[in-house]
Amino acid sequence: MTQQDKPAVVCVFCGATGGNDPVHLEAARGLAQEFHKNNVQLVYGGGTTGLMGEIARTLVSLSGPKAVHGIIPVPCNGNGNGTPEQQNGEGKAAERVVAEAIDEAGIPESEYGITTIVPDMHTRKRLMATKVMEGGKGSGFVSLAGGFGTIEEVMEMTTWNQLGIHRVGLVLVNINGYWDGLLAWVRNAVKSGFISGGNGSILAEARDVAEVWPKLVEYQVSRDRMQLNWGEE
Repeated sequence: MTQQDKPAVVCVFCGATGGNDPVHLEAARGLAQEFHKNNVQLVYGGGTTGLMGEIARTLVSLSGPKAVHGIIPVPCNGNGNGTPEQQNGEGKAAERVVAEAIDEAGIPESEYGITTIVPDMHTRKRLMATKVMEGGKGSGFVSLAGGFGTIEEVMEMTTWNQLGIHRVGLVLVNINGYWDGLLAWVRNAVKSGFISGGNGSILAEARDVAEVWPKLVEYQVSRDRMQLNWGEE
């Protein structure tokens, strides 16, 4: 199968909680509907709660379980006896509890798609990125609202783009100005000379979920990104 024939694979970073404003859960459902319309496959962190669970469950209901691939580290896949933050559903690691036996193929399909269990966070992020880079035209990274873990994932993939490790699009879904602070920081970093003007556009902004797919398909890499040889990265 050629790159042109492959379906797009989009990794979505987002919170394991729904936040205080239902508009963010609505955005997760709306983004899943956009993915369904455009035959996009979802890769995400494997959670069943909050925005993570909402986008996965919605896309499975529309496109079937093979359209969703959750990737979760073993420590996040425990028996529910996590930290107080995890027990209250407030932490990034408040994710799926799996009762079934685990094998190399992951776990059985469910209303949240197919899940692969990995040993640690680094393996998780690398595998998510690999799945995206193996996808067809329009593949990339998208962020809905989230907390520390979400912004860390977004900025790592932004850095990878700047370093020349990948050349796919990155889109912030800026519902109700949620990411205004981050975008203002980028503009200030460009103004202050810590980020080049070209690299200041690595992160694209979508004010509505309907804008996400066109921005991924039309994404242009920065003229200022580094031309480094990463071998098998």
